[in-house]
Amino acid sequence: MVMSTEKLYLESIEAGYFQNFRATVIEATDTSVVLDRTLFYPLGGGQHWDTGTLNGPNGPLSVTEVRGRTNVEHTIGEDHQLTAGDEVKGSIDWETRYAHMRMHTAQHLVSGLVYELFNGARTVGNQIHADRSRIDFNPISFDESMLNTMTEAVNLRIDEGLEVTDSVMTRGQINDIMPPERTNMDLLPASVKDLRVVQIGKQIDMCPCAGTHVSNLKEIGHIQILGKKSKGKGTQRVSYNLHLPERVRQPMMEER
Repeated sequence: MVMSTEKLYLESIEAGYFQNFRATVIEATDTSVVLDRTLFYPLGGGQHWDTGTLNGPNGPLSVTEVRGRTNVEHTIGEDHQLTAGDEVKGSIDWETRYAHMRMHTAQHLVSGLVYELFNGARTVGNQIHADRSRIDFNPISFDESMLNTMTEAVNLRIDEGLEVTDSVMTRGQINDIMPPERTNMDLLPASVKDLRVVQIGKQIDMCPCAGTHVSNLKEIGHIQILGKKSKGKGTQRVSYNLHLPERVRQPMMEER
């Protein structure tokens, strides 16, 4: 029987706050292992991978890269000596994880408000990193006034402290609430019927997403626009970072 990795961070928004877990190695290569379950987020959806450690029979190993959708591969370097069946204790780097959570939720909020404020401008790409992130919009041509309007609207919502929730919904349920141009449902394969949806407040934004997010907008901190850049054919890229938030949550230390 072919096993796949259980993605513990997808269980709920709250699951993103766990830092430690136990797992079993189901496959090993010269430089990496696949686990039966993981809290490590793999590269995908514009969000960068988590880093951290795996502690096995021969001591701690640094996780430097995480990739894969079905079987999540954790790169730990040569001479790791792990084999299938070994039990490990994983611990993610919380500072990096929490930065990604804040940045990713900020991206959803910005994308939703830009769509609302500027004639349905779509998010056509994004890259989420710990120190700075970027979003590509189309069709739009931002001027300084538009960027200021966007920043003010985003920071106002952050100050309101809206809750962030997730649920599993069908395509039809999502399309009944949000236009497919905002959710990018029209870009997803028709074979995908049920999706995990991340929602901000009461339909301030709703979008299918497998990333990690904060549970309240006050954890984001105010957004600061770093600049804009034309990417051709009506597409503009906006880069941003975040100020220190009003509310900071610590990781949940219980093991998963």
